[in-house]
Amino acid sequence: MLEELLTAAVAAGSAGLVYLASAARVVKQYERGVVFRLGRLHGDVRRPGLNLVVPGIDRLRKVTLQIVTMPVPAQEGITRDNVTVRVDAVVYFKVVDPAAAIVNVEDYRFAVSQMAQTSLRSIIGKSELDDLLSNREKLNQGLELMIDSPAVEWGVTIDRVEIKDVSLPDTMKRSMARQAEADRERRARLINADAEYQASKKLAQAARQMADTPSALQLRLLQTVMAVAAEKNSTLVLPIPVELLRFLERGAQPPAERAAARPERASGPPERALSDPEQVTEPEQITGPEQTLTGPEQITGPEQVLTGPERAADPRARALEEPRHAVER
Repeated sequence: MLEELLTAAVAAGSAGLVYLASAARVVKQYERGVVFRLGRLHGDVRRPGLNLVVPGIDRLRKVTLQIVTMPVPAQEGITRDNVTVRVDAVVYFKVVDPAAAIVNVEDYRFAVSQMAQTSLRSIIGKSELDDLLSNREKLNQGLELMIDSPAVEWGVTIDRVEIKDVSLPDTMKRSMARQAEADRERRARLINADAEYQASKKLAQAARQMADTPSALQLRLLQTVMAVAAEKNSTLVLPIPVELLRFLERGAQPPAERAAARPERASGPPERALSDPEQVTEPEQITGPEQTLTGPEQITGPEQVLTGPERAADPRARALEEPRHAVER
């Protein structure tokens, strides 16, 4: 009898252990359990730890509350400014209502993935290429709102959405590269021109200072010679003033060219310097065949003057009068 009781106790204990083993469920700290009894939602969400269910009647489903990182496949679309691009993104979400995530949607992960893809295509069509490349923060916020609106009913909240990469066609990449290169070249030329302008102002100030102080030019020449000599070169460069070169060039010219280069005096008959008016006593004597005149046309002295038509017709008389008028002047 005693043996039978011990055997029954052992069998009951074994059955109890088997029941506990089949009824026990362990829920981890980052999980929550949803129990379905005979297909219906039963009780509250099970907390982390050891939980017991009725074997064969209850069914426990675990839902993780961790933030899920889901990559969105690259979507190809046409932007508002008619540029074909491929954009991929990353969605971060987590479950806040385990019962709704199990009951309201078949597979909340797949649902969030499909919603992210359609929202990404919609964002591409509404945006321009410059916004996709430079204004991603605004696009991320808009994409997050588009995905989060239907996900609230699924017990899921969207933590954040990030556009990961924007792929452009090769032709567009080359065009953008040329544009960026042209812009860089323009900025470099502006900076170079500004530097030249400032340098010219400083050089003009230095030139005025050296013009006021000629010794400064000599000191600058010596400094240049010292700077060249410090390089330990075999060739010494010695600047020569331009004025010295011009002086040597003028000295090498023939005398005829130097005389031609001088400014000519005003043309006209040379004037004779007369120290005393009394020195002029008679007109200059003219020698030659025209000096001796015979007959009534003979001129005996400076006082004799032909008048009338004879004076106008006789060239010899005019030849004698012209030197006298020149002396009188």
